[in-house]
Amino acid sequence: MRAIVITALVAVVIALFTALVFLYRDRGRGSRVVTALAVRVLLSMALIAFLVFSWWMGWIQPGGL
Repeated sequence: MRAIVITALVAVVIALFTALVFLYRDRGRGSRVVTALAVRVLLSMALIAFLVFSWWMGWIQPGGL
């Protein structure tokens, strides 16, 4: 479970830096930045949905301090 979450977070960060590279290279003339940011948002939403579903199914439990 932990590996899935870490992999998803790494994918979100990679999508963010990909958008930064596209922003730098295209100088605002392409749509690749918007696509990369949309992928980042979709990955984040999928991660949150997965975490909520996992909590609902009882696969994970909230940890206290």
